[in-house]
Amino acid sequence: QVHLVESGGGLVQVGGSLRLSCVASGDIFAIKSMDWYRQAPGKQRELVAEIFTSGMLSGIINYADSVKGRFTISGDNAKNSAHLQMNNLKSDDTAVYYCHCKAALKGTSSIYEDYWGQGTQVTVSS
Repeated sequence: QVHLVESGGGLVQVGGSLRLSCVASGDIFAIKSMDWYRQAPGKQRELVAEIFTSGMLSGIINYADSVKGRFTISGDNAKNSAHLQMNNLKSDDTAVYYCHCKAALKGTSSIYEDYWGQGTQVTVSS
């Protein structure tokens, strides 16, 4: 009942930048966290960045070591959205990027479940 849509992927050269966006829709009571994962062909899906947007951990941000200093995650609670600003992109950043959130629906405010977007392709050319 929560639908996530990613956008902003594309083709960029090494050293370039992209900004990914994720918008959550549905009868949402609250979103506890929003996260970006990525998966390259033949590799495991990995957590890139996460931000806790409500609850006791609100404001906490975590990044994978491989993207620290280059990527910035942000959230907009009013718009139920999250963004991933990716700078100084490297070839190893090439992957499908997925938005994920833990959200509670109106009427079931104490139950948080996991939701995933369909992914957006990021290709970094060398």
